[in-house]
Amino acid sequence: MQHKSFGNMQCPIARSLERVGEWWSILILRDAFYGLTRFDEFQKSLDIAPNMLTRRLNALVEEGVLERHLYCEKPPRHEYLLTQRGRDFRPVLLALLAWGNKHFAPEGASVVLLDSSTGEKADPVLVDALTGKRISETEHVIGAGPAAEARVLRRIAHAAAK
Repeated sequence: MQHKSFGNMQCPIARSLERVGEWWSILILRDAFYGLTRFDEFQKSLDIAPNMLTRRLNALVEEGVLERHLYCEKPPRHEYLLTQRGRDFRPVLLALLAWGNKHFAPEGASVVLLDSSTGEKADPVLVDALTGKRISETEHVIGAGPAAEARVLRRIAHAAAK
């Protein structure tokens, strides 16, 4: 059964989910940030069926999140490297890491973010790049952008009325 496409929706969250919202895609990106680049490395790490891995890698390449590079001509073998669009996904992965450690790791964190200079544990937070202020529920709200259509405006108005 084919799911509804979110690619043309005005919501930036829906558009993002269209590109990377399938769980295998996010795990492939996680592994790419760990430095994995080759099909067999992804397959071994994820224990994913080859046909599924092929589909997900092709989709990530098509969306410009990964790029495919030939590293062996006979037989043809490719590696998959993060593009700038893919590297820009890192904060999303770090946010998922922090959320997962906070809410879904009763045994304790198995992966943490570390300061590369000090080795100290770091806590990723969302910060406004213009002011340096931490994004919070009380000081920041979702607003309409210049391209917002009626459906988006209604959703934002509904949130503002709460």
